[in-house]
Amino acid sequence: MDNLRSNFEPGTTRWAVRRAQWSAMGISLEDQHKPKIAVVNTSSKLSVCFAHLDDVADVVAGAIREAGGLPLEIRTTAPSDFVTSAGRKARYLMPTRDLVVNDVESAVEGAQLDGMVLLSSCDKTTPAHLMAAARLDLPAVLVIGGYQRGGTYVGCSVDIDSVYESVGAVASGKLSVDELGEMADTAIKGPGVCAGLATANTMHVLAESLGMTMPGSAPIRANSEPMLERAAAAGKRAVDLVREGLTARKVITREAIENAVEVALALGGSVNCIRHLTAVAAEADLGLDVVALFEEKGRGARQLAAIRPNGTHQVWDLDRAGGVQTVLRALESRVHTEALTVSGRTVAELIADAPEPDGDVVHPFDKPVTDEPGLLILRGSLAPDGSIVKVAGVGSARRQFSGPAKVFGGEDEAIAALGDGEIEPGHVIVLRGMGPRGGPGTVFAASFVAALNGAGLGGQVAVVTDGELSGLNHGLVVGQVMPEAADGGPLAGVRDGDVVSIDLDARLIDAEPVRDGAPVTSGDPSAERGWLGQYAALVGPIQRGAVLRRP
Repeated sequence: MDNLRSNFEPGTTRWAVRRAQWSAMGISLEDQHKPKIAVVNTSSKLSVCFAHLDDVADVVAGAIREAGGLPLEIRTTAPSDFVTSAGRKARYLMPTRDLVVNDVESAVEGAQLDGMVLLSSCDKTTPAHLMAAARLDLPAVLVIGGYQRGGTYVGCSVDIDSVYESVGAVASGKLSVDELGEMADTAIKGPGVCAGLATANTMHVLAESLGMTMPGSAPIRANSEPMLERAAAAGKRAVDLVREGLTARKVITREAIENAVEVALALGGSVNCIRHLTAVAAEADLGLDVVALFEEKGRGARQLAAIRPNGTHQVWDLDRAGGVQTVLRALESRVHTEALTVSGRTVAELIADAPEPDGDVVHPFDKPVTDEPGLLILRGSLAPDGSIVKVAGVGSARRQFSGPAKVFGGEDEAIAALGDGEIEPGHVIVLRGMGPRGGPGTVFAASFVAALNGAGLGGQVAVVTDGELSGLNHGLVVGQVMPEAADGGPLAGVRDGDVVSIDLDARLIDAEPVRDGAPVTSGDPSAERGWLGQYAALVGPIQRGAVLRRP
């Protein structure tokens, strides 16, 4: 293919110096003329989420070679929500998403490669890869890294979610530190991401809903035969995409975003998916208000599955029931079936081959789990630009909740107050100043919510925050309050004792009295150096996806 952008004109400086480099690496002259496919590998030995990806990269590279392409592996940072969260109260997590996007752009655009296969695993890598594909508009396919297997402790099934929530049981004296340690040692059996429908699996599911993976990719068990088959298929398909000229923006369209929204609503995915889909749409220059799209689509949506932490079924049950393709089949009347996928087939063509909803794990649309969507957008005097509730995870908590606010500037002090018995049934806990601009970098609120549930107060206390939540969180938790407190909106004006009212049926969140406050931050963005300082100077508002702005 002489018309490849990667085939430089013979005799030029770029041609000569690259030929010298690649010939020294043993790349034949014949291979140097083939379609050059970046294998974007987020491998890392810091986290089990990524521990298997080197082997997956080899599978992808082999398939690219067999299809007549030249695989070129590149490495990026690999943020893990349970490991990279240790530093600076998790401030690095959200910024790493955009760091990965820029890392991919620098490597792939700098080298003028022809296409990409992106190995996506933990929470931030999948949206980052979708954003990079949308920004660069090259032929691209995502490979889903898959979910991990759980273990057993004292005869009961446990996983990372069990460990996460049991921290609250230790804080309240219901579990010893040694018992928690023993549980942690047995909770994970094998590589991959958290086994619940948290942010990682939610974004895996939405990547396929957008059409950016090979069919049958999500959810899927890490290192399983089906997962490795999809990885090989993605490598082969990437070469074909280059030959066909099928680029990412021909797949990531308004219709594709709307399909992903429908799936997120039907499954009750992580609240974090809204900011990530907003960012993908922004990088694709679609001009969409994704928060309003969730609001609009949510009026007629229904929850079609109850996957943990939303219910009793596990993510592998969704895998067994047909995964994304079966959910799309159940949503056939509500999705854009003409939307094109990277497979070269339309949604209509793919779901015709998918299993029908089994009525147990995945319900048909006319016999849903519930008659409302799994995610709700709440607005009101406390969140004029919107906020998000994972209503699928509310469970036995009250749908109408009104109580006095207890305001904290971080989860550590809130967890300490929980341990000291200062948080009581009926309180509304406000964690603020913790958004992407206030941290800077979104600060963890998720561990407090988990501790609250572990202490047995999850159904009796509401939480309102602009901080970072986990898709594993459940209970009456209102997240991504917009505008965030760092922008001086109503959340910044809340004081201890103010009455905060939440009404899921009316989709309202209000405060009395309402005050505009001075901007509230949990850190000092102006004093930050290094990457967090650069992020603080560039990050945009969360309602627009918290993507990096031009200075």
